[in-house]
Amino acid sequence: MIFLLVSGSVIIPIIMLFFSLKWKGAELVFNTLALLSALVFGNIAAASIYRILKNHTVFMTSIHAIFLNSAFLSTGAYLGIYVLYKLLALTLNVKQRTMQK
Repeated sequence: MIFLLVSGSVIIPIIMLFFSLKWKGAELVFNTLALLSALVFGNIAAASIYRILKNHTVFMTSIHAIFLNSAFLSTGAYLGIYVLYKLLALTLNVKQRTMQK
C-alpha cells in the first residue's frame, strides 16, 4: 500500500502535466478542482476545530476524528497532488526559459 501511495504521488502529477500540455482546458479544470478542494478542506478543518473548542473536548483523540472524514481526506490528497503538479510545471517552465537564453 505504501508503494502505491508513493508511486501515485509521482505518477499522477506527471499525468496531470501531460494533460495540461496536450489540452489547455485541463489547467482550468485542475485549478478549479484545487479551489473547491481547498474550500472543502478548510471548512471541514475549521468546523471540526470550532466544534472541539465549543464543546471543551480538547483531547488529541477528538481532533484526530477529522481523519475519519472521507471528504477531508480526498480533498487533502488532491491538494497534495496538485501542489506537486504545480511545482513540476514550474520547474519545467523555468528550465525552458533558461535554455532559450
